[in-house]
Amino acid sequence: MNDHGARVSGFDPATFVVIRNSLYAAAEEMKIVLAKTAYSPILKVAGDYSCGIFDAAGRMVAQGPDLPIHLGSMPDAVRAVVTAHDDIVDGDVFIHNDPYFGGSHLPDVNVVTPAFHGDELIGFACVRAHWPDVGSATPGSYGAVTEIYGEGLRLPPVRLHSAGVPNRDIDAIIFANVRTPEERRGDLGAQVAANRRAVHRLRTLVDRYGLETIRNAMAEVMDYSERMMRTLLARLPDGESGFEDFCDGDGIIEEGDDEDRPFTIRLRVSKRGDSITADFTGTDPQVAGPMNAPLSVTASGVYCALKTIIDPEGLAPPNSGCWRAITVTAPEGCVLNATFPSPVVYANHEISHRVCDMMFGAVSGFWPDNVMACSQGTSAIITFGGADPRTGRRYVSYETIKGGLGARPGKDGINAVASGISNTMNTPIEILEMSFPVRVEEYALTPDSGGAGTWRGGLAAQRIWRVLDHRSRASSCLERTRSAPFGLHGGQSGQAARIWAEDAEGQVRPAPGKGGFDVPAGGRIHLHVPGSGGYGPPERRDRAALRDDLLDGYVTPQRARSDYGVADPEALMHDEPGVAE
Repeated sequence: MNDHGARVSGFDPATFVVIRNSLYAAAEEMKIVLAKTAYSPILKVAGDYSCGIFDAAGRMVAQGPDLPIHLGSMPDAVRAVVTAHDDIVDGDVFIHNDPYFGGSHLPDVNVVTPAFHGDELIGFACVRAHWPDVGSATPGSYGAVTEIYGEGLRLPPVRLHSAGVPNRDIDAIIFANVRTPEERRGDLGAQVAANRRAVHRLRTLVDRYGLETIRNAMAEVMDYSERMMRTLLARLPDGESGFEDFCDGDGIIEEGDDEDRPFTIRLRVSKRGDSITADFTGTDPQVAGPMNAPLSVTASGVYCALKTIIDPEGLAPPNSGCWRAITVTAPEGCVLNATFPSPVVYANHEISHRVCDMMFGAVSGFWPDNVMACSQGTSAIITFGGADPRTGRRYVSYETIKGGLGARPGKDGINAVASGISNTMNTPIEILEMSFPVRVEEYALTPDSGGAGTWRGGLAAQRIWRVLDHRSRASSCLERTRSAPFGLHGGQSGQAARIWAEDAEGQVRPAPGKGGFDVPAGGRIHLHVPGSGGYGPPERRDRAALRDDLLDGYVTPQRARSDYGVADPEALMHDEPGVAE
């Protein structure tokens, strides 16, 4: 038995813990290798990737401290290789990105490497990394298209290396279809190197403990996580609750419309004993634009929320065993269980964000103390592309801009941080401006963007980019422009997102929340990312905390009057700390 009552079978506890921790350390080491050797800022600085170790059947044994967005779909990526190839040998390396065959969206490129000990297969290493461009008509591969064929290069599971020999034909196909082949080649090399490190670590473990012991340990790590999740679930009360929300649209404006049409997602959560079900029956059918999610992407949003709610202390290591207690269902052909050839590029993050937030909203009906209000609810993607006037070479810039983390019982939300299914970092302005012909003229917190509440929602960020000395093709993918991030249990909604553009003379024009648009030389893009929801009635907020909000500029005096009922905000700001009632 371990300290939390979950039985460890077939191993002495010390050996089990050493092997388990070694597997997770190897997955984390993959992350370090990738970050130190990748070329693009989105990988080497922002960290838009995940690393994992899998058993011989393609089940996830260990994931690094990476992106929750990949929790549900990375095992599908490795199983796709196992399904497609029955002649895997030592030295093979596979690559693929097909969302309908184990992927998430085309820019997320999976590199999968088998680990052998002699002639025996131990398992696999996989790195899923976001490539800033995989072709298509739009730099960054983020156009509002109506079929997956328009989203860029789609690769089934194919051999990048065969028995250690690079496949030059596949290599040529890939780099003939991307706008920045040198950078993409560097990122691909980093993925291969990260996998090699994991393969080396697995072989070392087998050398020390033997193949059968390591295979059994991999199975036991997953079984252990399942037992921990079921134990934790069983301690929580049974319940059932629903939640409904709408998405702003899919980026496609139909004839006769002024803007794209919203669509609705419906959720029912039911918990009984040591299992829980998320059922999306009643969700709208798949849409024309790329807001359609494969079911594995939907599952990632569910898994992320429930892991946070059920296991906030991280007692159950994240792997395929964790999710055995969780059932996710959605009607085939709906926007959460899309069918080929529906476009999917936005849905990978926007739908998984939405599903994650909706899970918190639904579960709040029977576990109110375990949840948080809605976070920013979007990855807020901005891409730029064109010819860099400094070098004459093509470039593609890809960024995710941070909003607010939702308020929780007993804690305010966090300002301008990756939230929910995301875990990426800010790209430093210096690196962005050094790498691409743009200038960031403002990057600041947005006052009043966090929803009012007993505990305030986290503030969002606002940013202004100026395009320098050339015409750039930009694209955006932004949700929560109409559906503001919701509050819970009396907390108010956070501020909705806004985006607009202006030319060099200052003429302002609308910019789409989803889709591509041109920015002339000297033109600017303004983006206000969504805030996040508050938790609990605003009138119950501690006045000392509200005083600090006013002094820090997080809340304006007008907002303090209207939402918090403060008659004289100026007087409150001049109270001594700890004196305010």
